[in-house]
Amino acid sequence: MVDFNALRGKAEELLNQHGDKVETATDKVGDLVKGKFGHDEQVDQVVGKIKDLIPDGPGGEQPPAAER
Repeated sequence: MVDFNALRGKAEELLNQHGDKVETATDKVGDLVKGKFGHDEQVDQVVGKIKDLIPDGPGGEQPPAAER
């Protein structure tokens, strides 16, 4: 059986340690998707929402536990 709480904890730990790398990768993937499929505005919205989940991202703080 998969322990999803443990997986979530590990993912949060990695985001805390490497949030800058995840943010850079998110930008690159967003650019790739826009180049291949267009829909720039929608892709930018999704990229922004992902970045909001990254601790110390553009929002400057980690979202409340209820939103994670």
